[in-house]
Amino acid sequence: MPVILITGASSGIGAALARHYAAPSATLILNARDPDRLEAVAQACRAKGAQVEVERLDVRDRAGMRAFLQAADARHPLDLVIVNAAINGGHPAGGIETEETAFETVDINLNGALNVALPSLTLMLARGRGQIALISSLAAYAPLPDAPAYSGAKAALLAHGLALRAKVKPHGVRVNVVTPGYVKTPMGGDYKGWRPLEMSADQAASRIAEGLARDLDVVAFPRRLAAAARGAALLPERLRHIGMHGFRFQIRQRR
Repeated sequence: MPVILITGASSGIGAALARHYAAPSATLILNARDPDRLEAVAQACRAKGAQVEVERLDVRDRAGMRAFLQAADARHPLDLVIVNAAINGGHPAGGIETEETAFETVDINLNGALNVALPSLTLMLARGRGQIALISSLAAYAPLPDAPAYSGAKAALLAHGLALRAKVKPHGVRVNVVTPGYVKTPMGGDYKGWRPLEMSADQAASRIAEGLARDLDVVAFPRRLAAAARGAALLPERLRHIGMHGFRFQIRQRR
């Protein structure tokens, strides 16, 4: 019976992954900050026969997250941890990202991700098995001018994840980095602009689950956009900047 822990599970890709993995043979441990939305996802997964536990906890709470992971692992040794919780960053008026927003974005998207990934890694290394998936973004390769902190945090997560993968693979633990393109989610809907090859959250969840099952180092999709983003990272900065002109966004005012 696989035991799967997912952060940011109350909506978007996290919720879609929870529904994808929900089955009578699965135990799901779902984490998010919004209790009502989280419970709704949990109920949908229970209806599919999964055993589900929920935990309302902010990933920025390092000590709290470590204690939660240790307790969850003691009850059900974790097979797969999907580190998904994130926010957009950016500036709703199209101006420069504020210091407050930038630090919040990095605290959640990078530091918060490591608050989940590293204690999970410690637990998995102790028993010599397990898998950790870090949800990054194609923005790690082609930074978005309207979301610099988001792009920077996702790039750091990509680099950290690939370095960890190489280090811990001989010890029985798999680390994978997921770099999705545009996905129709409440968070993604905050970006008002051109969104080429956009797919549904359920489609993204299926791509991610397939890539993790194959133990790909980077699960990047859609293929054409991933190739373009990776290619852009190799261009001289002047040319890359010109190519990014079409990827300007108006970010919706936060509620």
